[in-house]
Amino acid sequence: MLPDEQAIRELAATWEKATAVDDYETIAGLMSEDATFLTPGNPPMRGRDAFMAAARSMMGKVRIEASGTFEEIQIVGDLAYAWRTMRVTATPAGGGEPMRRAGNTLSIFRREPDGRWVLTRDANLLANAE
Repeated sequence: MLPDEQAIRELAATWEKATAVDDYETIAGLMSEDATFLTPGNPPMRGRDAFMAAARSMMGKVRIEASGTFEEIQIVGDLAYAWRTMRVTATPAGGGEPMRRAGNTLSIFRREPDGRWVLTRDANLLANAE
């Protein structure tokens, strides 16, 4: 496996682990300032600050567990795209029925001037998996 592909896989693993423990400061460092997130039925979430505000609004309210499998990673210069199959479970902190979602994501990563890879675009196509 090429070092750039390994770095992207490690970025995703770090994101999943940080999400499980509400470590959004770590997650903030894994995305570009201009990151854009696309989800069905919602307007685009533009920018790291918008993502962080949404994430912080959920802290302590829900526990999120995510896992995924890379189906494809293609690297072209300082950009890469990746298709993943994902499963996400969101469990209310006060108890209650967990929400389960599953499906595909298509993500674009960018190599920063310091050489590290960051998420810059993400299309999340997860649907209810009850």
